[in-house]
Amino acid sequence: MSLKVRLLEDQRIADALKLVEDVERVEFKLTVRDTERASAIEALDLDVLEAELRQVVFFDTPDLRLNRAGVIVRARRIRKGGDTTVKVRPVIVDALPGKLRRSRNFWVELDAMPGALITSGSLTEEIGNDDVKDVLRGTRPIRKLFRSKQRSFYEEHAPRALDLNALVAFGPINVARMKFVPRKFKGRELAAELWFYPDGSRLLEISTKSPPDDVFQVLAECRALLARHGISREGPQETKTRKALDYFSKLYARAS
Repeated sequence: MSLKVRLLEDQRIADALKLVEDVERVEFKLTVRDTERASAIEALDLDVLEAELRQVVFFDTPDLRLNRAGVIVRARRIRKGGDTTVKVRPVIVDALPGKLRRSRNFWVELDAMPGALITSGSLTEEIGNDDVKDVLRGTRPIRKLFRSKQRSFYEEHAPRALDLNALVAFGPINVARMKFVPRKFKGRELAAELWFYPDGSRLLEISTKSPPDDVFQVLAECRALLARHGISREGPQETKTRKALDYFSKLYARAS
């Protein structure tokens, strides 16, 4: 990556943080190229046997009405206990109710990927793994997965009259999540998520979170780490969420 591109990226992040003063954390994300995935796993010494296994389910309409409105609805089954999330992106922080912004379960985050920045607001609550499984079996309504605050947040941002129970389940998708602290990374933890899609394709995302005050130090460390291991930040970024939504949307279209 050239110095000019790096400086442009830094400036865009600085401008975004000025515009959204209430950002609580920045998450740097990189989708590793398919051609580099195996070498990246080896270079970073990622061991799937040490991974936390998860199942992820998204909810949307077959034509992705929610996604077009900037709303992501998700449930996860995790060994330590599942959770559900309603995410809005981009989010207008000043328009959010004060009570929501003060909630310990609500986060305003700046997602930073090569070539893209977006501010999101996420409301997450714990849920039982069996509750998610019951929804996938069709024995529990989708709406019952979400708490009243989440339902209100959803209704404020989703297309009008689109009830949670009118959505369909996109998943489950199996995920192996690994945390690691690379050498020369000053003790900062990174996460690697390897997503296994039903069609046999895979996607590897590397990420780390940073408070806004440390954002440029962390970004510099990330760039150095990736360069040291020959992992490119060039080229288009296919996010794990977008890949899942596109896959299941096409699946429903073929079935209709």
